[in-house]
Amino acid sequence: MVHKKEEWKEGLYGDEVRERLIEFAESGWESIPEDEREVWFSRFKFWGVFHHRSGQESYFMMRLTNCGGLLEPGQLRAIAEVAREYATGPVDNPEFGNGWLDFTTRQSVQLHWIKLEDVPEIWEKLEAVGVSSRSSGGDTMRNVSGCPVAGKDANEYVETRPLLDEIQADLRGDNALANMPRKFNISVTGCREGCAQDSINGVALEPARKLVDDGETVRGFNMRVGGGLGGREPRRARSLDVFVEPEHAYEAVRAFVELYHAEGNRENRRKNRSRFFVDDWGTEKIREEMAEKVDFDLAYGGTDLRKEYTYNAGRADEAGRHDHVGVHEQPDGRYYVGLNTPVGRVPADEALELADLADEYGSGEVRLTRRQNPLLMDVPEERLDDLLAEPLLDVHSTDPDVFVRGAMACTGTEFCSLALTETKARMAATLRWLQTNVDMPENVSQVKMHFSGCTADCGQALTADIGLQGMRARKDGEMVEAMDVGVGGGIGPDPAFIDWVHQRVPADEVPGMIKNLLDGFVALREDGQTFREWVESTGEGTIAELAQPEETDYVDPCLTDAKQSWYPFEDGDGPAPTAADGTPMEADD
Repeated sequence: MVHKKEEWKEGLYGDEVRERLIEFAESGWESIPEDEREVWFSRFKFWGVFHHRSGQESYFMMRLTNCGGLLEPGQLRAIAEVAREYATGPVDNPEFGNGWLDFTTRQSVQLHWIKLEDVPEIWEKLEAVGVSSRSSGGDTMRNVSGCPVAGKDANEYVETRPLLDEIQADLRGDNALANMPRKFNISVTGCREGCAQDSINGVALEPARKLVDDGETVRGFNMRVGGGLGGREPRRARSLDVFVEPEHAYEAVRAFVELYHAEGNRENRRKNRSRFFVDDWGTEKIREEMAEKVDFDLAYGGTDLRKEYTYNAGRADEAGRHDHVGVHEQPDGRYYVGLNTPVGRVPADEALELADLADEYGSGEVRLTRRQNPLLMDVPEERLDDLLAEPLLDVHSTDPDVFVRGAMACTGTEFCSLALTETKARMAATLRWLQTNVDMPENVSQVKMHFSGCTADCGQALTADIGLQGMRARKDGEMVEAMDVGVGGGIGPDPAFIDWVHQRVPADEVPGMIKNLLDGFVALREDGQTFREWVESTGEGTIAELAQPEETDYVDPCLTDAKQSWYPFEDGDGPAPTAADGTPMEADD
């Protein structure tokens, strides 16, 4: 039996949803029939408009799309202005205040506390500078990820920016492919570091080389399919044993997308992501089907560059970059400067300052990484010292503390209907506590700590040195927010998912647990050994013994909330639903 969401999409989906969304926005929140809201909220997601969780009725998140993390001059400024004017809620976040934007793990931006009535005006402001929210949610091809410095990387092996633009315009822009069986991720890696993280995407291109008939070495891509996280059933993308030259890369990606679009499971939403499609069909059958769909001969896989991958790979700094933070030279002699944004959240005023710095010191172009960080592009060497001396870089540093540098966090229960725990404010508090209470050697520059509020794993906990996933547990007879904690994940030459160490650890005992684990790492590691290397050389039993949960002087921001309140940091009744001006609708009674 076809799932009910397939029936909803069959009735109306894709580009056609926009007109109806605008009609509802013009008529106001209450114009959406209560018994149809689930259907419309599902459809709205195609246009990046997500209804907040229970208790926050009439408030929405808007997710934007910017292929490969590229924000052209003026775009960050427009987004920040929208955040300042429209993304303000009825209460301040105790850590971040009110009016901010979130950088995501797919190189895009999210805005919260959006009123439905404001969506058309927001679109007008953003689309005027080329920013769109189309196809950023729902059962669609999501924001395409790529090396954020594509075209401006001194070590780029194969050029990818034109290909990214073609995929964005012609594949994601094709409304006939809007209704996918489930959300679908595409990545294109052209660099030597592997920063598009091809191993966790539905279809991925990775740099490779091959001898052609005349003996010439050609640079191109190998293809992988069926990678992904979530549901505690992750998969590494599997090789199709296919090499494509750059001029055929788009056609090859489209062939797999069309195959999954036509043949993917539309009945069981627990088993209909592309990774399960690859499980069922197998790579050999998929390769055969693709060969029938393309207008060129599929070549067998070439020699890849995976052994050179260093991005979130847990390898020593000498091997190469593990993120994009810091100052890096471009091929044209200018530099890009990677800033660290703790847990990806930036107040609107700071985002405007970032836009100012991008204009003053560089070309105005900003790029976003998969680690929730912004890059200021095209800075002349003679301007570097002045840029690095700017006060904002004390907040968003080019040389941050090891804990802050490695931290990522998803949205959490602050807004997400799926999450079981609050994430961003808790991670910020945890980072401060670790900075004060854990002494790390100077030659330890990376400990990747990722926090997801649930098993959907939007925070990519499964790929972290230390991965945290939200759960709930009972403590002293009371329901509390808790986490499953694992270690040893990472992307790179040998992608690995974490092994669970302890489960359902009360949130106030997690920082002490992490300290105990890291103290053991510092005491037992060989000189120069990274955390992931140490985990790989240490027995699971030893790690579990070291990583004992422990109560400390750490004060958790919302231990006992467990999604009982309308907002994790606010007791009492919330104001929702509200009118277009943000006042509670009950006030009109």
